[in-house]
Amino acid sequence: MHVRRIRNLMFVLVMLCVSASSFAAIGIVVAFAPPPLPIYEQPICPGDGYLWTPGYWAYGDDFDDYYWVPGTWVLAPEVGFLWTPPYWGWGGNGFVFYDGYWGQLVGFYGGVNYGFGYFGAGFEGGRWDNGHFFYNRAVMNVNVTEIHNVYNTTVNVREVNHVSYNGGDGGISARATPEEERAGQERHIAPVAAQTQHEQSARGNQELRASRNQGRPPVAATARPGDFGHATPAREAGGTYTRPANRGGNTMRTEGGNAGRSGSTFNHVRELPPAERAAAPNTGNPKQDKKYQQQQEKLYTQQDKERQKVAKQQEKEDQKVTKQNNDVAKQQVEQRHQQQTQQLQQKHQQQQQQMQQRMQPRSQPSRPPHK
Repeated sequence: MHVRRIRNLMFVLVMLCVSASSFAAIGIVVAFAPPPLPIYEQPICPGDGYLWTPGYWAYGDDFDDYYWVPGTWVLAPEVGFLWTPPYWGWGGNGFVFYDGYWGQLVGFYGGVNYGFGYFGAGFEGGRWDNGHFFYNRAVMNVNVTEIHNVYNTTVNVREVNHVSYNGGDGGISARATPEEERAGQERHIAPVAAQTQHEQSARGNQELRASRNQGRPPVAATARPGDFGHATPAREAGGTYTRPANRGGNTMRTEGGNAGRSGSTFNHVRELPPAERAAAPNTGNPKQDKKYQQQQEKLYTQQDKERQKVAKQQEKEDQKVTKQNNDVAKQQVEQRHQQQTQQLQQKHQQQQQQMQQRMQPRSQPSRPPHK
């Protein structure tokens, strides 16, 4: 999944306009919106402990097209962890992608209704209880003769649409709640290897590109990651998709960036590029602008101190494990530092996004009427 990393000021400012959490990599902003979500059936759960990860549109900047990453069942990386789906959000100059992640709480995913328990906020498909995942049969396709840890709770979904992005023209106007913001600051785990390989398989399948399938992918969902041979096709497209006539220049690339799903390059906080200062607020109210400017400076100082603190701690741990001359321990420390670095940047991005939201309380468009 080619989620991209933020290095230059332009991309930082774009990211500040979107509320969410993300793991990032080399940056890309797409000028046109992703297609509507296709309509498809959920494959039956392959076994106890598998959690549903809904399908989504990703973007291939090398071939300038959206492509469908099929929904699939994935084993959770840890007991008690749930999946927060990725989503696209309008960033002022284009659509920005935010990667999904594993955590003990489900965070903000743009208000996008992916179905199957992910109806725009939270997760209604199941819950963890005493180390076992219990499936809600009202929204999950589970074989009860093989899986007995189930329950049945009806979920009333007030609004059903297939819009696949937050903000922008025709997008969903949802914002993160305080609970979702807190969830975004908890400990996270990046998409597991099976998910990364699943996405790469989708990227290489030309039939999954929107220009080929017109929003109705032939492989909409799979029972296991990468198992495209036993797949569920889309029943129909979620809406009309028109490929832009001139796709040249529809993306904006940036260089460098933070650790992301497609391969982390920054393993330590000390390797992160310097934090960029946001543009000075310009609300038209000088008194309010001064207040916001002070808040920005305070946040910048706070984040800089936190970076330095984590960097020093990581350096101490590196020195300690080097003296031990234990390759296994060294690898474990490196993995932990990589995760710390991802989480710290994610936390700081979210804080900046929340600051930007307060500065622009009416920047989001209203929700389009239900069709």
